[in-house]
Amino acid sequence: MTLQVDKASVIQPETILDFIDGVTQRRDTPEERVRQEILKSLVREYGYKKEQIEVEFSIKFGSNRKAVDIAIWLPGQAHTQESVFIIVECKDPKTKSRGKKDGVDQMLSYAAACANVAYGMWTNGDELLTYRFVVDEAGKRVHEAVADLPLAGAQSSVDAPSFEDLRPAASDSLLYAFRRCHNYIAGNQGIQKSDAFLELLKIIFCKIQDERDSPTPTFYITPTERHDAKGKALCRKRLTRLFDAVKGSYESIFKSDERIELTDDVLAYIVGQLQMFSLLESDVDIKGHAYETIVGSNLRGDKGQFFTPRNMCSMMVRMVDPSEEDYILDPAMGTCGFLVTAMNYVIEKIGESVDASGRSEAAKQQVRESRKKGFLAKHIVGIDFDPILVRASKMNMVMNNDGTGQLFHTNSLEPFSAFSPELRKALRLDSKDVKSNSALAEGHGVTAIVTNPPFGSKIPIEDPAILSTFDFGHSWSYDEAEMEWVMEDKLVSRPPEILFIERCVKLLEPGKGVAAIVIPNGILGNPGLGFVRQWLFRKTRILASVDMHPDTFQPNVGVQTSVLMVRRLDAQEEAWFASGSILDYQIFMAICDHVGHDKRGVTTYVRDDDGYPIVQEQPSAVTGIVASDNENVHSSKERVVDDDTMKIAEAFIEWRRDQ
Repeated sequence: MTLQVDKASVIQPETILDFIDGVTQRRDTPEERVRQEILKSLVREYGYKKEQIEVEFSIKFGSNRKAVDIAIWLPGQAHTQESVFIIVECKDPKTKSRGKKDGVDQMLSYAAACANVAYGMWTNGDELLTYRFVVDEAGKRVHEAVADLPLAGAQSSVDAPSFEDLRPAASDSLLYAFRRCHNYIAGNQGIQKSDAFLELLKIIFCKIQDERDSPTPTFYITPTERHDAKGKALCRKRLTRLFDAVKGSYESIFKSDERIELTDDVLAYIVGQLQMFSLLESDVDIKGHAYETIVGSNLRGDKGQFFTPRNMCSMMVRMVDPSEEDYILDPAMGTCGFLVTAMNYVIEKIGESVDASGRSEAAKQQVRESRKKGFLAKHIVGIDFDPILVRASKMNMVMNNDGTGQLFHTNSLEPFSAFSPELRKALRLDSKDVKSNSALAEGHGVTAIVTNPPFGSKIPIEDPAILSTFDFGHSWSYDEAEMEWVMEDKLVSRPPEILFIERCVKLLEPGKGVAAIVIPNGILGNPGLGFVRQWLFRKTRILASVDMHPDTFQPNVGVQTSVLMVRRLDAQEEAWFASGSILDYQIFMAICDHVGHDKRGVTTYVRDDDGYPIVQEQPSAVTGIVASDNENVHSSKERVVDDDTMKIAEAFIEWRRDQ
């Protein structure tokens, strides 16, 4: 059932505004969400014009009439059943492709009723199957599986693509593709999800290696090869050569004896799903969202790990507001979301600065690349104790067109003396810093930290060699007479988030370094943790405290958190506070009531006073990395996500500007 309305600022509850006409309100169902995503992909990736496409196009089917989910015509063709060029059937993710009623056979039967259909696609989001229709030697019309639909302007899909044939990802198409590949590996290779992820990682690396270094694409499989054992073997041979090159380029990620463990059949499917994307030209947010979602789904959480939402990463990076002179660290980098966000934030700043310089276009490009290279070489540092996450983080950096990030497999809580010389250099620590674990001089340490450390009383730090180097590794008692907390000699186990607060502060450059840290709310209010708050007031200037909504990390974990932002005091300021002096200053405080999703992880939208969802014209980048004109940006009327995070960040920036 659909409802026609005038273009307005609100729509009916539980509906989606149709992407093609921008007017029709369709019932918000899993199947409709799949269809709308495919429609966006057809326009934004494949290049078809909206006027070439009809939704729910009625065809005569025997003695009845049926509605084809999506029908596409060639430019200038009348929209008749006889002239349909492509048909697409979209289903609920629970619907299987082999189902007799709603599976691929349904799409094929609709195609048979349209005499001149050249291509057909069936998808439920998790599966995507594409076919082309040809006439065999006997004059019979048959179908054969192909990797993809043809791009707009092409009469046929390509067998062995050129780089010009590749398309940047748009919207969530890459997320759907990664999810399909991951699920297919797990379901058909007979391995655990985490192992399936590592195999997918290898294939994605091969794809990027091919785009970067091959004179012509070798990451592909033709329709003929897909149906022939020898053809699949040829595909494996091409991928093996690519993976050998990957191992040579990324020795810190892959061992020399590693190989692609997938069967020929599974490998052929994965290559077919990814071969037509241009990963290097895809928008960084689209790639980041797709990649981090897949990585996040493989985090077990048994080490206090949980995925930091991208909007929260963006809010914290914006609040810190790093520049290309800053040394940016995440000591618990996980999937590298904070560092990738910070990296792209600074690169955008560099671009804006160069664009305003008045140089020629050629000179601008040269300066832009030079400054970007200099920034990436020394100013991004990440640490994590999980080797799989370190590997995944390096991949995330590569996905974002950078292979130079300084990412280390280390326990961030170890004494500075246990850090490798390379890590000490990256953190700007000298021999004095290593001995003291805290007394950094001006000009030493990092200048910006954004992090979400592991939480949990179930994973306490108990190693005396670590605890002894932390003030928080000792027991503290409250002196009623002096009305202050006093550190004692006794060592006590602590949950990691407590120690991470101290470690972050001590890694900051005195007087300059700023940190934004996700912490559990108990640290700010638990009476027994008053020593942590006292220590912070004597070692840092509190800049901001943002109370996050309880659903922020749902549906993965229900922990209630805040974002604490501090600047490390310099030696003179610290001595002044240590003397018992008190400085009265303002602290930015906010409550984030809306984080863009509910406790089930379902996106939430802004509504008017009557409960109707509000829609606005919103741009969507297709090739954000290479786009500089409006031809690479599409806009559509979309529901407005109910998310306050960036509003809070902008309010903080304005508040700090006025201080």
